[in-house]
Amino acid sequence: MLDLRTIWSQSQSLLAWAPGWLAGILVLVASAIAALLAHVVLMAIVRRVVGTRHFFLGALLVRTSAATRLALVVFVMSGALQAAPFDPAAGASIGHLLLIAFILLVGWFAIIAVHLAAETYLQRFQLDTADNLLARKHITQVRILQRSADTLVFVITLAAALVTFESVRQYGVSLFASAGVVGLAVGLAARPVLSNLIAGVQIAMTQPIRLEDAVIVENEFGWIEEIAAAYVVIRVWDQRRLIVPLSYFIEKPFQNWTRQNPELIGTVDLHLDYAAPVDRIREKLKAIVSSSSLWDRRVANLQVADAKEATIVVRALVSAKSAGALGDLRNEVREKLLAFLRDEHPAALPRHRADVDLSAAARSAMEAAAPDASAARETKRLAGG
Repeated sequence: MLDLRTIWSQSQSLLAWAPGWLAGILVLVASAIAALLAHVVLMAIVRRVVGTRHFFLGALLVRTSAATRLALVVFVMSGALQAAPFDPAAGASIGHLLLIAFILLVGWFAIIAVHLAAETYLQRFQLDTADNLLARKHITQVRILQRSADTLVFVITLAAALVTFESVRQYGVSLFASAGVVGLAVGLAARPVLSNLIAGVQIAMTQPIRLEDAVIVENEFGWIEEIAAAYVVIRVWDQRRLIVPLSYFIEKPFQNWTRQNPELIGTVDLHLDYAAPVDRIREKLKAIVSSSSLWDRRVANLQVADAKEATIVVRALVSAKSAGALGDLRNEVREKLLAFLRDEHPAALPRHRADVDLSAAARSAMEAAAPDASAARETKRLAGG
């Protein structure tokens, strides 16, 4: 059997010729190589134990392979540092760097675990289905909480790394102890970040918006495309992108057309003449929507919504299964109703009427001129014949 004490004493004798700093570097390099070999062996054993029965653990091992490899190297090098012949100042500096590296690796591992847990949970939901309300609810909630967790892990990891510096630790203690003007200034400066972070948690819990919700924000109609840690991306109908802070949806009113379900009712307004045949237009509306694949067969009605001085307002109500389908259906109904009125009932289109009141003398002159005009037309006809 190998005697570790004998190996160690022989290694020390071999390194006796080298300067202290070089011997220390060789010790750290040897420990890193040993850690890498040990990681390969340990990962093979753990994979065999986990197998394919635990999907999450297996995926976590694959995703965190690099992080665990580096963590094991840092851990073994920290142990080997105690035996490396560095001077005290250099040894303390190297130990400090290894501690910071280990803290950062722990934060990296935590972020990978959070992302993998979110992806594993969301595998059961699909957005490309007709009834995706439940999927949008869970995906929105998990994505927002994932980003909030990422921010929290980043802040905690950075704070833990900075606290290892004595000067930073003393400054933090004095800042918390004073709690004066500096603390107030820092709080005011961090207000936008904190408000968006808190708004993200509120949106994840209460869900006033979800992914692919149809909304109207700042008089712009669009769909929720992305909910980030500090802002929301709205895909406007003409392919523009509207960027809105998260806190907007907590502090200001907006319209959400698909809050409960994607089914919607829309209107088509026509300004027509008082002589318009409303019953015939209503029948035509039902024929138009019945032949359209965009109609969901819930609502199709037509009423006179208003009467103005020269026209009436005929309003058609139609329903569709989504906001996009409703917009196309409204345009189709409007175009076909206008074509129907133009071809079959042109008198129903708006007209301007005028009542001309002639004096008695003017009427007498027109009546006297009428026979002469008739005789002239008859003479012209006979001459032409």
